[in-house]
Amino acid sequence: MAYYLVPPDGNPASIAPSLGRIKRGVGTTQAPTNGATNGTTQAPYPYATDAEPNNPTVIPRDILGGFHFTFLIRHPRSSIPSYYRCTVPPLDTITGFSEYMPSEAGYNELRRVFDYLRSVGQIGPKSAGQDSEGHASNAEFSKGSEVCVIDADDLLDNPAGIVQAYCKSVGIKYDPDMLKWETEEDHNQAMQAFDKWTGFHEDVINSKDLKPRLHKKKVMSVQDEDTEWIAKFGEKGAQVIRKTIDANVEDYEYLKKFAIKA
Repeated sequence: MAYYLVPPDGNPASIAPSLGRIKRGVGTTQAPTNGATNGTTQAPYPYATDAEPNNPTVIPRDILGGFHFTFLIRHPRSSIPSYYRCTVPPLDTITGFSEYMPSEAGYNELRRVFDYLRSVGQIGPKSAGQDSEGHASNAEFSKGSEVCVIDADDLLDNPAGIVQAYCKSVGIKYDPDMLKWETEEDHNQAMQAFDKWTGFHEDVINSKDLKPRLHKKKVMSVQDEDTEWIAKFGEKGAQVIRKTIDANVEDYEYLKKFAIKA
């Protein structure tokens, strides 16, 4: 979701007008809404507002400071073809997404938000389930939350261990039933939560629990991956997938260093 907090294509950030501080006075009785100023419609971005030093998002730091951030990552070799599959036939008619945009991968945006929160001391220096690291922190957030990065493969290999370590980090009492959603109420809640994203989460909706997978994910060779993707998506599709993976793997591997250890 960090992709939606950071301006596209590496553009510099400025605070969203609806979230900015308003100085009360003559003619300033209410905050402007996004895209409209004095009755005239403007483009959604860039905003004609001030930026916060080093903040890569459109959200003020004082609002960001009210959240305990968790970063969920997945290797691009898995996530990119999975998302691409949802934008081409036959799934595109179900998801409503018919155009794949490599810029939506979001790894760089996630890393930039992650590094910013570390730089101001809101998260870290300690990573959940790892030994402390000597990173500088800002006095305002001198007791930053532990860095919480969860890698999807780690979660699938050891769901109980990862969730238990996560709960310990964020101060939630762990319960093994967290890994089950067997009741009708659970399924209705899941269906409502994912209703907007038809076609993207069918495997989860149709499941009832999270168990360790029997075998760890096999790492395929580049040649085997390309052969598989060409068969599924054609030559052009495979090229787009490979190019997008190559553009994002460095950011993924950087974040992976901070992943929770069970």
